[in-house]
Amino acid sequence: MNKKEIVCNIISALQAQLDTYTRAAHDAHAAATDPGSKAENKYDTRSLEASYLARGQALRVVEAEQALRDFSIPSMIIDHQGRPIALGSLVMLESQDGRNHYFIGPAAGGTEVDNEDHQVLVITPSSPLGLQLLGRKQGEQFQLRIGTQSQSVVVGSVQ
Repeated sequence: MNKKEIVCNIISALQAQLDTYTRAAHDAHAAATDPGSKAENKYDTRSLEASYLARGQALRVVEAEQALRDFSIPSMIIDHQGRPIALGSLVMLESQDGRNHYFIGPAAGGTEVDNEDHQVLVITPSSPLGLQLLGRKQGEQFQLRIGTQSQSVVVGSVQ
């Protein structure tokens, strides 16, 4: 798998997400400041609710911008082959269920991208899976615990 291409795909996905959040923030701001949102009586909270929505959307824009900056640093594409799993590692886990690919990213956990007919899931070091992977090396076998379930997995590769 091409790690640089994966990081570029993650950045593209984050940019698309930022564009969506920015449009939603503008729409929410417009709704909050629209004269039609003005309260008609003391029980009418449309304007207040619209302002809460606008604030939440603005925060999502800030988070998406930060995630884009985090993934744009050169250390995200450094080869981790032969090193323990750390931030910026591309990891392939093998289990009886097959192979799963993960990118240990600084943000944007849950983002999925495709590369060479494989899906790569971004996980953060603070996620339950990320915590179990950090420091492990290629070829290491361990019991992966997800919720109440456990399964034997092998670290197939680290890039």
